Amino acid sequence: MEPGQDINLNSPNKAVGVDGAGSLDMPAHVEGGAMGSSNPLPPGLTEEEAEELRTELAKVEDEIITLRQVLAAKERHSTELKRKLGLSPLVELKQNLSKTLQDVQTSNAYKKTQETLSQAGQKTTAALSTMSTAIRKGLGDMR
Repeated sequence: MEPGQDINLNSPNKAVGVDGAGSLDMPAHVEGGAMGSSNPLPPGLTEEEAEELRTELAKVEDEIITLRQVLAAKERHSTELKRKLGLSPLVELKQNLSKTLQDVQTSNAYKKTQETLSQAGQKTTAALSTMSTAIRKGLGDMR
C-alpha cells in the first residue's frame, strides 16, 4: 500500500491489491490449491465440497489481509490527525488518567469506600479526643 493511500471498505474495488492488479498477495498455503489433494479429505467431504471450502478460505484470508491493510492505514491517519492536533502520547495518557480518575470517583464503590473512611475518621477523631481528655485529666490529677 502506498503511503497516504486509504482503502474504503464500501468501495467496489476493495479487493484490489496494492499493485492495483485485482488480487492481494495470497498466503503460500492457499495459493494454487497447495492445500489440495495432498491432504486426505475428512470423512463425508467430497472433493467438490473441499474445493468450495478452499475457495471460501482463500476469500476470507484475502479479506483478512485487506482489513489489516485498512487498519494500518486508519492507524497512520489517526496518528497524523493526533499529531496535527498536538496530541502527543503523553497528553493522551494524561487525558486517559483524568477520565479514569473521574470514572472511579463517580463509581458507587468509591462513594461507599469514601463514606466508610469518613465515618472511620470521625470515630478515630472522637476516640483520640476522649483519650486526650483522659490524659489531661490524669496529668492534672498528678500535679
